[in-house]
This record gives sequence, structure tokens and C-alpha cells, in this order.
Amino acid sequence: MSGNGGRGTILVIGGGISGITAAIEASEAGSDVIVVEKEAFVGGRVARMNKYFPKMCPPACGLEINLRRFRTNPRIRCLTLSEVEKITGTAGNYTAVIRRNPRFVNEKCTVCGECVDACPVERPNEFNLGVTNTRAVYLPYEMAWPSRFVIDGGVCPGTECGKCVEACPYGAIDLAMQAETMEVKVTAVIWATGWNPPDATQFEGYGFGEYPNVITNVMMERYASINGPTGGKIVRPSDGEGIGSIAFVQCAGSRDENYYEYCSGVCCLGSLKQARYVREQYPEAEIHIFYIDIRSPGRLEDFFTATEADEGLTLIKGKVAKITGDPAGGSLTIEAEDALTSQKITRTVDMVVLATGMIPVGIGDTEVESDIQIDRHGFLVGEQPVAGLFATGCARRPADVATSVRDATSVAMKALKFHVE
Repeated sequence: MSGNGGRGTILVIGGGISGITAAIEASEAGSDVIVVEKEAFVGGRVARMNKYFPKMCPPACGLEINLRRFRTNPRIRCLTLSEVEKITGTAGNYTAVIRRNPRFVNEKCTVCGECVDACPVERPNEFNLGVTNTRAVYLPYEMAWPSRFVIDGGVCPGTECGKCVEACPYGAIDLAMQAETMEVKVTAVIWATGWNPPDATQFEGYGFGEYPNVITNVMMERYASINGPTGGKIVRPSDGEGIGSIAFVQCAGSRDENYYEYCSGVCCLGSLKQARYVREQYPEAEIHIFYIDIRSPGRLEDFFTATEADEGLTLIKGKVAKITGDPAGGSLTIEAEDALTSQKITRTVDMVVLATGMIPVGIGDTEVESDIQIDRHGFLVGEQPVAGLFATGCARRPADVATSVRDATSVAMKALKFHVE
């Protein structure tokens, strides 16, 4: 970290698009920044997406530019595989206790892959939501930064095996690495902890976990991605076959007093975007979207209008009551009520995508000495009543990428004022 002439140091918790943006903006305005990310790489949920809406370009476009600004900035220190355990103090003088978990791979790594070839142990690939596997030593994804392998200590037998150590020609594997704890002094704290998808098995009647051809919207992003489990080909999980029909079920668990009462705001546009994925690969496919309301505010209305013009796409205003099918695979039958005609309808399709919402991560297990305000849905209040504490992006509300970037820029500027005079 470089000296900053009294600008102080800002702690950013979370290395997704909001955390990256906040760190870049604060550092380029003259502050030192410490970014703490619990995963082995930065990029968060955006790195897992296939395309943005409305431009329909891959996230690699924006991430590559921002990661270059991020990793080359001497004012930014990024701690991956790390978690903030405790925050004490007051504005301008906070102390954070950070736990750094071992990566078991040091800076000598050249990503040559010799260790992967030698590793005999497999694990679920969380980047692909467990649909595929990696070896115990793995690179999270092709563009991952830090560009370095990581070893999953939960499945690696360690020195009892040691085959990766023998295979590495650069001495980059260190199975003796231990977790360590460090304290840092910071002037302000920004939570950019993002969101998680809900567990869709809890949503009664939708068949997720029971029928393999019922997937979620975050799974659909991975299936459509070139670096996903199917190389970008949208196919039925049950048999790997193509599809002739598909249904998107909006508000799966959202706007529902039994599960999550709020609207996540971006799911409608997300499903419209994914309908375009399908159309690109299957020109003749039937596409059905069951919805309560289509929400496409402002300039995004044009995206909705253009997608709606697809003659093979049917919009059905109605809440889905039940999805049934064969647990071994095959077609699925959707039962719903068309709210515009008051008629019960059924549709039989090859595949169903549940548009599940955003569940805030919040402060997680971090112990905070000050009172933290959280709304009734679990989102952090953006500017906390205690000075010098902030939340941004999806930590404070459901938001798309563009909104998160704008919000993170604003919060970074607010955090700058808590510097040491």
C-alpha cells in the first residue's frame, strides 16, 4: 500500500462488481483500499453470468477492464479466501480482524496445470453450481484473478498424497500453509457482500430437486455460458438432448408471503434475456413465460418490447400452481391460472427455468461492535446510523449490474470523507 497523505484506508468487504467498483473509485480518488473476498477470486456473481442485458454482451468485457484497473492499482490490496471476523471502533478509526485462509498455492504458480493432471481427488465445481467437478487443485475459471490455482483443503488429503507437490515444476504448492489472522486500521467500511440464490427445493410444487429438467435462472446462465458445464449448449439435464419447448416461471418464491415477500427487480429482464439465449440456439422452440407482472423500468422497456415481438414466445399472466413430470427425466407439465381469462391452463414443455430472486448475504458472521441496521428482508441499510459504515450494491437492495456500479461509485465517494486529518 502506498502512502496517501492523510486520506486513510477504506475496507471493502466483498470482491464482486460492487466491491471492485468501490475499491477502484476510492483508490483513484486517493485512498488506500483493502478488499476482503471470501472466495479464491474476485468477480462474484457477474463472473458467472453469460451475458448482460440490455446489450447482450458477455461480462468479460466489463470485468476485464475493471480487473486491469483493480490489479494494477498500488493503492488496492486484495485478500482472497479471507473473511472479516470482527469490526470495532468509530468512524475514522475502525479496527478490523481478518482471517486469511490458506490457498496452499503460492505466487510461484504459472497456471501450467501439471498439478491438476497429477491430482487424484475430485470435488463439486461451485462455479458451475456443482453440475460439474474439478480436481482438488483447480483454477476457479479461465479469467480468474488472482491467476493462480487453489487447493480445496476440505477434500485434499494433504501430505498423505502430495502428488501435486511432486508434479509442480516451480515449487508453487505449499501444503503446510496455515490460516492466519491480521488486524488492520481503517477509516471507513463498505459492505459489498452481494447476494445468493435461494434454495429452490423449499418452493413447494415447483419440482426443483425432484425433476432434473427443472433448473433455476442462475443455473441457466451457466448452461448458456461457453465455459459452463455444456460448453454453452442449452440442453435438458436429464439426457443432454436439445429442447423444443421451454417455460420460464417468474417470481419463484418471490412476492410470496410463504417465502420472500419482496420483488428482486431483475428477474423479469433476466428471463427475457435467457429467452433470447434459447431463440439463438433453437429458432423453432416454443417459449412460455409465466409472470405476475413484467417489470422493465425506464430504457429497459425497449428490451422487453423487442423480446415480446418474438412470435414463438408466449407471455402468460398467471401464477404457476404446480409442476409435475417424470423424476427420471422427460417432459414437464405446468398448471397455472391465466389471470386475464380466469381459465386454468396447462403447458407441457421439455424444460422449466425458475426465476428465483436475490437473497442478501449481509454481514454474515462478522461481529460488529456498532449497531447495524438491517431491513425486514435482510438487506443492509445503505448509509448506517453509525458514521463510516456503508452498504452498497445487492447488499442493500436487489439491483442489476449497472445500478450496482453507480451505487458503489456513490458510496465510495461518501466513504472518502472519513479520513485522518
